[in-house]
Amino acid sequence: MNVTIHGAAGEVTGSAYHVQTRKASVMVDFGLFQGRHMAEQSNHVPRNLDVDKLDAVVLTHAHLDHTGRLPLLIKRGYKGPIYATPASLEITQLILEDAAKLQEQDAIRENKKHAEKNKPPVEPLFTTLDVAGVVALFKPLPYLQPFEVAAGISVRMFEAGHILGSTSIEMTVEDSGVKRIVVFSGDLGPRNSPILRDSACLTHADLVFMESTYGDRDHRSLAETVEEFRHLVTAAVARKGKILVPTFAVGRAQQLQYHLANMFMERIVPPFPVILDSPMAIKATGLYNHHPELFDEEMRALAADEVFRKHIASIRHSVTADDSKALNELHGPCLIMAGAGMCNAGRIIHHLRQNLPHAETVVLIVGYQAPGSLGRVLTEGAQEVTIFGDPVPVRATTHSLGGFSAHAGQTDLLSWFECLAPKHPRLVLTHGEDRGRLPLAELVEKRFGIKPVLPLLGDVVEI
Repeated sequence: MNVTIHGAAGEVTGSAYHVQTRKASVMVDFGLFQGRHMAEQSNHVPRNLDVDKLDAVVLTHAHLDHTGRLPLLIKRGYKGPIYATPASLEITQLILEDAAKLQEQDAIRENKKHAEKNKPPVEPLFTTLDVAGVVALFKPLPYLQPFEVAAGISVRMFEAGHILGSTSIEMTVEDSGVKRIVVFSGDLGPRNSPILRDSACLTHADLVFMESTYGDRDHRSLAETVEEFRHLVTAAVARKGKILVPTFAVGRAQQLQYHLANMFMERIVPPFPVILDSPMAIKATGLYNHHPELFDEEMRALAADEVFRKHIASIRHSVTADDSKALNELHGPCLIMAGAGMCNAGRIIHHLRQNLPHAETVVLIVGYQAPGSLGRVLTEGAQEVTIFGDPVPVRATTHSLGGFSAHAGQTDLLSWFECLAPKHPRLVLTHGEDRGRLPLAELVEKRFGIKPVLPLLGDVVEI
C-alpha cells in the first residue's frame, strides 16, 4: 500500500495523490500547476499513472490547483467516478468551465499571432467539451458518512473551513488483512473566519498528508486585517480612486462582499459603487446562497438581517465582456473585484493594464500569489510590468492583506495537527514551498516529537 505524489511537493499548486493497493487505485485530487514557467510542461497525466486501472477520484475541494487536471484524465480515457461533497462538485464544474473558456479564448488570440507568423496553431490544454466529460462522472458524498470508493478503500469527509464544500479526507485503506487510516488535510481554512464553519478535529490516523502553505508564519489577525482594509478603502474613497481587488472567485469574493456590506451597515463609509466583475464569482456567490447549511452561526444570523441583505444586494454584477469594458469609463471612487486571484488570467489583467499607470489607483492583494504571477511581481514592488506583451508603468499603490487568506497560518496548522498527534502518526508535509514547510517541520518535531517527511515530486510514501 503506497501513495505516489504527483504534485504540490515543495510547492503550492498541482495537488495529486495516487493511492495504490494490490486491489485498488484511487486518486485524491488532480490539480493544475499554476504560476510557474514550467506549468505548461507540468500539466499532464504522469506517464506512470495507469488511467485504465484507476478506480476512483476523490476531491478535497474545488480550487483549480486541486481539480484542474481532471479534464486530462478524461482525455486519456478515464470513466470512473469522481467523488466530493455536493457543494464541491457544483463549484468544481463552475471553476473548470471558466478555466476551459479562458484557455479557448487564449488559444484563439494566440493563433491569430501564429497565423501572421506562419507558425502552427496551439491547442488549449482542455476544452468545455472535456469539462462536460468530467461533470458526467460526478458522484456526491455527504459529510461524515463512510463510503467505499474502491475495493478496500473507504472515505469520510470532514469540514476543512477553506471554501464552500471543502473537506479533509479520512481514508481507511485495507489490503490482505492490514488496515491503515490515511488523512489528507486538503487546504485548511483559518479558524474564526466569517461565513464558513471551522475545520473539524480528526483524532486518528496512521499517516497524514498536511498542507503547509503558510507553515512559516501566521497571518495578521482578521480583526487587524479588517481594520486595515477599512482604512485603505476609506482613504481611497476620499481620493476618489479606483480600488482593484484581484479576487479568487470562490471564497475570497464572498468574504469581501461580507466585509463591504458590514462597512456600509456600520456606516464606516458611505455606500459607493462596488462591482463584482467576474461571471464565475457571481455564480459562486449564488452557490453560497444555496448552501446556508454550511454557514457558521454568525453568517446564518446575518443572512436573516434585512439591512445586511440590502447592502449585499447593492453590489453590482458585471456579467458580460461589454459590462467589464464599460468599467474603464467608471470614475472613482469605486471598487472592482475581478478574477483571477493571482492576476494570471481573467478580467483583472485588463483593469490593471488600464489603471496601474494612475497614482490614485489602489491594488489590494488579498490572497496567495504564486512565484512568477503578476500578482507576486506587484507585491514585490515592481515599477513596470508586462501585460499582453506591452510594458505598463506602475504608479498605483499595492497593499497585501494576508489576513484575508483562506489558508490556515502556522498556529492554526499546528492546532489542526494537535488533534491527531497523540496517535503519533507519520506526517508528510505537502502543498507548501520550502519556506513554509521547513519551519513547520521543525516546530512539529519540537512540539510533538514527530519528524515530518518532506517529499519531492514523484516520491512514493508507503502506507
